[in-house]
Amino acid sequence: MIEGALYLIPTQLSDTGLDNVLPAANVAVVREIKHYVVESVRSARRFLKKCDPSIDINALTFDELNEHTPTEGVEALLAPLARGEAVGLISDAGCPAVADPGADLVAAAHRMGYRVRPLVGPSSILLSLMASGFNGQSFAFVGYLPVEPQPRQRRIRELEQRAQREHQTQIFIETPYRNQSLLATLVKTLSPHTRLCVASDITGQDEHIVTRTVAQWRHADTQLPKVPTIFLIYQ
Repeated sequence: MIEGALYLIPTQLSDTGLDNVLPAANVAVVREIKHYVVESVRSARRFLKKCDPSIDINALTFDELNEHTPTEGVEALLAPLARGEAVGLISDAGCPAVADPGADLVAAAHRMGYRVRPLVGPSSILLSLMASGFNGQSFAFVGYLPVEPQPRQRRIRELEQRAQREHQTQIFIETPYRNQSLLATLVKTLSPHTRLCVASDITGQDEHIVTRTVAQWRHADTQLPKVPTIFLIYQ
């Protein structure tokens, strides 16, 4: 029997089978939770049906938490906890509350004195770091880079300098359809000896993770797919 806590429920990063990335214990928890806070109701319903087709989706309650949710409305999403009932937090992909609006809900749970229970699951940020060969003792995830060319190049140089100065791995992402454009800008802007790792479709059938120096990337004819991709740089 699960307790009245906020459960952070990871989801798949790709179309790989659930058994490949999530422990059976997660499914056991999902079967008992009746109240969910989700980034997208449609995605959450689909994920829960994959966990266990016998789950009665129509008997569950779903509240959305995304970039459009007003800050003052976040605490109200935890109302079932006051009745001793569990709440599950699900994002569209990977671990909830990591580079995800769900962090606001977790913060609210702590303020209100409720227990938070993170479950095991895949994080593209950590998996790409593991596979990069870069510093795993000191690293920073900086989200998206600016879209405009000059601010983007300026930010890339700042991250390269930080990687060199602090011996810290810098990790960032891009909207999939701009992957190729970002790679071109990175190869053009970074120093030849800087190392760049590109990790695409992590845990998926077309997973592709490559680390090279920028000089080596400049001589490689690389066409990135329009799928979720993580970029990492290190000196």
